[in-house]
Amino acid sequence: MRRRQFLIGTAAVAAAALARWRAATAAESDTIQFPSDFVWGASTSAYQIEGAVSADGRGPSIWDVFSHTPGKVLNGDTGDVACDHYNRYREDIALLAGAGFKAYRFSIAWPRVIPAGTGAVNEAGLDFYDRLVDTLLARGVQPWACLYHWDLPQPMEARGGWLGRDVVPAFADYAQVAAKRLGDRVKHWAMLNEPNVHAIFGYGVGEMAPGLRGRDNVLAAIHHQNLAQGTAIAALRAQRPDLRLGTVLSLQPSLAASDRPEDRRAAEMWDAVWNTSCLDPLLRGAYPDLLAKDYAPLVKPGDLEAIHQPIDFLGVNYYSPMYQRADPGGLFGTGWGATPAGVGLTAMKWPIEPHGLYDQLIRLKDGYGNPEVYISENGAAFDDQVDAGGRIDDTARIEFLRRHLEMARRAVADGARLKGFFVWSLLDNFEWANGYAKRFGIVRVDYTTLQRTPKESYHWLARQMRT
Repeated sequence: MRRRQFLIGTAAVAAAALARWRAATAAESDTIQFPSDFVWGASTSAYQIEGAVSADGRGPSIWDVFSHTPGKVLNGDTGDVACDHYNRYREDIALLAGAGFKAYRFSIAWPRVIPAGTGAVNEAGLDFYDRLVDTLLARGVQPWACLYHWDLPQPMEARGGWLGRDVVPAFADYAQVAAKRLGDRVKHWAMLNEPNVHAIFGYGVGEMAPGLRGRDNVLAAIHHQNLAQGTAIAALRAQRPDLRLGTVLSLQPSLAASDRPEDRRAAEMWDAVWNTSCLDPLLRGAYPDLLAKDYAPLVKPGDLEAIHQPIDFLGVNYYSPMYQRADPGGLFGTGWGATPAGVGLTAMKWPIEPHGLYDQLIRLKDGYGNPEVYISENGAAFDDQVDAGGRIDDTARIEFLRRHLEMARRAVADGARLKGFFVWSLLDNFEWANGYAKRFGIVRVDYTTLQRTPKESYHWLARQMRT
């Protein structure tokens, strides 16, 4: 009997060992290899996670006003509390460190630092970012700061916002204030996040703050963000030559929705609006040919030279291609076309096409001098389900990330200077006009209790980083 029990026990031990070996083998085959100095990080933004919108002297932003305007945000959601990161940042940093992330890209809220946009500095606001940075460094996570992620101080908007030139020196002054306080510890600084998206949806079609509409608004908002970006880079480089300076652009392939010549022309125009209106002035010193005449009335002597600043890195946010069709009623004669049949969609109804990331990275390599690039946002919203045990098996998100990382690895092999990957996002958060209905996080946030629960994608990325 004891012999039989021994054999059963031995078999059980062997089976367990075999299971562990199989799991380890599967984990090894599941990993996607990058150079040893590849930077693994996670991204967030201030208004989407911080909450505490009136705490410690913070002033109102355009998103505070917009989200409190009835009908602008789904379900009337606001960022008043969001993920309460302002008070729970230590818990969130522990999640970063626990997974093995070595970098954290966060944005600084301009209205928390200079509530009126110009003038008096709110030291209490800077104190929060001091605490955040010190806690990150203590946990071995490198802070990457973004100066502007769409939360313009409302008093600046009242004075014309990105439609006028007054915002340009104000932004440069704000950048210097932030870097003076944090630049001894924060070495990577992005000026703007997605100025193209901010201009198109905030100033052109009115779906985001500040909710304005008009073709000329888009052009003005893009140009003045470009100019503010260049002016701030020059100011920071003069103030602290040790900083690594760059910016973050949303770069998405613009593809024709059909073979019709007019749809192909629409795709070319939309590429100029969305991609190269920000990319070309920064890296080539000129606006794209298709829009050069449109930007001409906005461009003053010296503007293009001010925008055309050398950068240390370029952040690329990639989510999906954009299928365009001719639309005479569109701002630029273009409109959204149908996604090709058979292409998967995220919960945002965005097409899942990882090859577009490869295409954008190779475009930068071949057409823009191969700058040092970091994927500063990549991820997807899916309708996550929590099982009875509290586990969130977000297989679709894992597959999304896996396929995009494979394309990133291919781009590296083909010569692109891709140096890192930041997942969007660390936390489920306030997703702009969608409120809290769409979840991009690798950590689930219960918006009632604010409890954080890592999803399976969090653990999957942890394994990628360990290996």
